Amino acid sequence: MQNPGIAKGLNIGTGKLVNWKTNLIVIWISQLLSIAGFFFALPFGPYFIQELGVHDPDKLKFWVALFGAGPPLSLSIFSPIWGSLADRYGRRLMLLRANLGGAIILSLMGTVQSVEALIALRLVQGVFTGTVVAAQAMVAAYTPERRSGVALGSLSAAVYMGSMAGTFVGGMFAEYFGYRYAFFASGFLLIVAGLLVFFGAKEEFTRPKSVQPKTEGQQPRTFSDFRHVWPILVLLAAMGFGRQFDTSFFPLLIQHILGTIQGAAFWTGAISAVAAAAGFLAGIVFGRLADHFSPPKIAKFAAIFAGLFLIFHWRAQDFVILSIARFGLTFCAGGLDPLFQIWLAKETPPEKRGTIFGWSATARSMGWFLAPIMSGMVASGLGIRSIYIVEALLFVGFLPLISWVTKTLSADNR
Repeated sequence: MQNPGIAKGLNIGTGKLVNWKTNLIVIWISQLLSIAGFFFALPFGPYFIQELGVHDPDKLKFWVALFGAGPPLSLSIFSPIWGSLADRYGRRLMLLRANLGGAIILSLMGTVQSVEALIALRLVQGVFTGTVVAAQAMVAAYTPERRSGVALGSLSAAVYMGSMAGTFVGGMFAEYFGYRYAFFASGFLLIVAGLLVFFGAKEEFTRPKSVQPKTEGQQPRTFSDFRHVWPILVLLAAMGFGRQFDTSFFPLLIQHILGTIQGAAFWTGAISAVAAAAGFLAGIVFGRLADHFSPPKIAKFAAIFAGLFLIFHWRAQDFVILSIARFGLTFCAGGLDPLFQIWLAKETPPEKRGTIFGWSATARSMGWFLAPIMSGMVASGLGIRSIYIVEALLFVGFLPLISWVTKTLSADNR
């Protein structure tokens, strides 16, 4: 007879049952809409900055770097706080907070009159948003361990499908109606995503008592009990740095190939949509593979091929080659995130996944924060295309790092 806790997923807050499959479907759709909202306008930030009056190439690179680095900086600080609150007050509440906060802040971006105000709102964005980590924590908390690969992989697919829809439709929308209205549309999509969570996602959560009586021989739980996940957090930080290294400046590469800003938003949206389709497939493929094969081994192959596709970015002179290269890169690199999240979930007790996933968001955010700053320095000194050579070397550097994490975890588990 099948254990009902395995069939539906045991709620760690009360011991009651929550249908993890239903929650996964609701959160999957919500994440699709939420990410579509973020990608409806944010990928075109470098063009909006030019509309706000920044045209000098060096100043443009500076502000683009800040535009990319702002949210990860504040997100890295507040993610552990939100993760801890998720373990104390529930994951659903944190997911609602992230969607509502994003709706308000993105809508306000459409009203700014200066690049300084835009960057200030980007910093605030990192404080109150973070829908992906909130969704991952809620899904991971209730999904049976044997299905965690499929669940988190599917969630990753929703993220990429949302970015695909958001960038493609958003690119056309921004081209014809303007960047400001694209931000307003972003806020609307995030409100819809939040309403879906409010009415559709279920969580029977009981706030844990601040002081629990200890049974004989039981030791109090501290974060040091989870020190074995730190190698994975280091890997997540490095992965965040590598994956985001070119993201902020990719629109400027398209503008460079096109030779003008006219039509750049459309091409950015179209190529990003092609890439997001690859990420959608990667989430499903790599998520299923991770349930049957070792995540570190799969990650090594993905990193090697990601580096190869980055070389094609460096040489691309037209949008056909660039689209193919972007598809291949995103498929390989996009598989790394669910692989590492699955790896982390398998090393973390269910009752602490909110906290640990909050720290994982901090790790990735530190990489995201440093990436546009460092790539901006590379672009200013060596040109936009040189970013892709450096990024290719970063992916090759993942190989010894993955091996180190594997050996360290093996030693800790002995």
